[in-house]
Amino acid sequence: MLSDIVLIGAGQSAAVAARTLRRHGFDGRIEIIGAEPDPPYQRPPLSKEYLESGDPEGLFLLTEPWCAEKDVRLRLGERVSGIDPAAGRVLLASGGSVRADAALIATGARARTLPGITGERVHTLRTKHDADRLREYLRPGARIVVIGAGFIGSEVASTARAKGAEVVLLDALETPLRHVLGAEMGEVCASLHRANGVELRPRETVESVTESSTGIGVLTSGHRWIDADAVVVGTGVELNVDVATASGIEVNGGIVVDECGRTSVPSVFAAGDAASRYHPLFGEHIRGEHFDSASRLATAAANAMLGRHAAAVDPPWFWSDQYGVNLQYTGHAREWDELVIRGSVAELDFCAFYLVGGVVRAAFAADRGGDVMGAKELIACGRAVNPAALRDEDTDLLELTMDGAR
Repeated sequence: MLSDIVLIGAGQSAAVAARTLRRHGFDGRIEIIGAEPDPPYQRPPLSKEYLESGDPEGLFLLTEPWCAEKDVRLRLGERVSGIDPAAGRVLLASGGSVRADAALIATGARARTLPGITGERVHTLRTKHDADRLREYLRPGARIVVIGAGFIGSEVASTARAKGAEVVLLDALETPLRHVLGAEMGEVCASLHRANGVELRPRETVESVTESSTGIGVLTSGHRWIDADAVVVGTGVELNVDVATASGIEVNGGIVVDECGRTSVPSVFAAGDAASRYHPLFGEHIRGEHFDSASRLATAAANAMLGRHAAAVDPPWFWSDQYGVNLQYTGHAREWDELVIRGSVAELDFCAFYLVGGVVRAAFAADRGGDVMGAKELIACGRAVNPAALRDEDTDLLELTMDGAR
């Protein structure tokens, strides 16, 4: 019988797990230990609404009144060094330990930095503090160099343009997000940047930066010099898996867990960006750095702690808002043999389906949330479909999950 549960990492997964535990009647002690000084908050707004406005309304996930009412203790500004499952203890980096019959590792990730690219005007974006610091530079007439055209870099570019700043976007790939979306859809993202006044430079990286009291100079791999007010490094993340590694828990491209968030060590679970979960739909472990994945796996892990089986088996799904366009992606496709377009790419009103052997494995859409929800069902059912039916605007995608190929 569990009496003490410790959630390591005070982010989205910890907040969802705490809510799930209390919702299902767990009345033992819940303690959330987080390295940041802030209580759990959402990260998606950091590159969008919060970065633009600085308004924290709706940002925080667990309020003080809720924690007091539900008897959830927040231990903030504290790091965990490891877990001793045999003794039922979570070890604190500052010394001492906390009793834990079960623990959830939800330590997430940290922004990747580039060697030699440092300075007061060099930014990453991972925390609320990062967003607060960067916002000061996003103003009309400012020039911002963004390194990396992934989702974070692209959203920062969009927000900077909304604030009136000029943006130069550098990316090592031929098109933004090519490794996720492929060349054709990556070019759609490139066109979106350019249409909104961003100077996009593909196949170009940064060699060095030189900072002064009035600005920062960037030397690119193409031997170009760019004068700017700030540089934003958006080249991905490094996983915070030290707690798992120190505790003898299997780590392979992330903390290895099953579809319920169980790690290789009994009584220890993991969720969020650092977790690599087995996904039965795709027959492999998948790591997702997204709000929905973190929430679903945290829910599954909390249920598993209580002996309830509620596996996280829905297709992965995430969104990105850029220049007033809502982009959504669902599924998982490392490669595909057919790309089927429904709608108009030129008008940024479309859904692209990634097929393998006639089976929808993923979908990417612009301003077509309904089609994405239909695509999720198609991916989950795993049936082959007629590409012509996918293209046909009159086709009800949900009917294809019931009727099979048409």
